[in-house]
Amino acid sequence: MRQDDRSSERGSTLPLVLVCWLVAALMAFGAVAASDAFLEQQEVQAVCDGAALAAANATDEATLYAIGVGETLPLTRAGAGAAIVDQLADGDTRLDAWAAETDGAEVTVTCTRHVEIAFGWLFLGGQPLERTAVASARAPTLP
Repeated sequence: MRQDDRSSERGSTLPLVLVCWLVAALMAFGAVAASDAFLEQQEVQAVCDGAALAAANATDEATLYAIGVGETLPLTRAGAGAAIVDQLADGDTRLDAWAAETDGAEVTVTCTRHVEIAFGWLFLGGQPLERTAVASARAPTLP
């Protein structure tokens, strides 16, 4: 008797189905991880924006009284730094590092935070993800 040729192919779709499910699961996990990273970036950016606005409103009063009001309010690095520290102390925000630079009229704040994201163990090997945001602000005056 001759053996049925179709019996040797039996079960060969199982590996294909398993691979398809694995790819679909990785895509779903990747979408969740990317969404979590995006939301963390948005949060860091919001904190950095608030810090930059607070620093731009920290006018150097000695310079202001000495030269008067021009097109922008005069800023110093020390005043901007103090305003940023005060702003960050008010909220429930956690930054790992921040830096502020000013040219006397505009302040630029760089904020960094390391975050754990969903499924980070799978995509990042258990390492935290670094999120960095940059915000600039100036305090213009009305003519």
